[in-house]
Amino acid sequence: MNLIIALMLTFGLLLTNAVSAATYMNKEQALELAFPDADQIETLNLFLTPDQLAQIGRTTGAQADSALYTFYVGKRDGVVLGYAAIESSRVRTLPQTMLVVITPDGTVQRAEILAFFEPPEYRPSSRWLQQFFGVTLTPDLRIGGQIQGLTGATLSAQSVARQVRKTLAMAQLIAGDS
Repeated sequence: MNLIIALMLTFGLLLTNAVSAATYMNKEQALELAFPDADQIETLNLFLTPDQLAQIGRTTGAQADSALYTFYVGKRDGVVLGYAAIESSRVRTLPQTMLVVITPDGTVQRAEILAFFEPPEYRPSSRWLQQFFGVTLTPDLRIGGQIQGLTGATLSAQSVARQVRKTLAMAQLIAGDS
């Protein structure tokens, strides 16, 4: 009898977690949001050297998960409108996927959560994400610095800040500022 109750509780927890997982936008929708005025969106793959990976770690305090990093470049009449990255990372034990859009001058134009698989109460709000608008990569771009924390969702806030820092560092490689 105890085994049946334990199995029912386990199943209930798994079902609760599955229900709380959400995808808010697919890649095509995200790129349309990132570049509404673009007449062309190109894919740009960065193949990072070990030195570049180490530099990103030193600059951001976040290690790149891979030596391959993909940007999407929005263009209008051949002029670059900006760069967008779509990247997944672990929050606590489950992933989130983010869109970070950066202007050609290296400032954040937008940060959006595209998918979030932790419990919904840990998901940063759109209002909270707006504080990343206009930021650049500085040592103060962190929770407790330039970025306000998120009560009850510290790991989510740190994960978002880390992804924004990493994307800005990668964008600097594109611009040749490394």
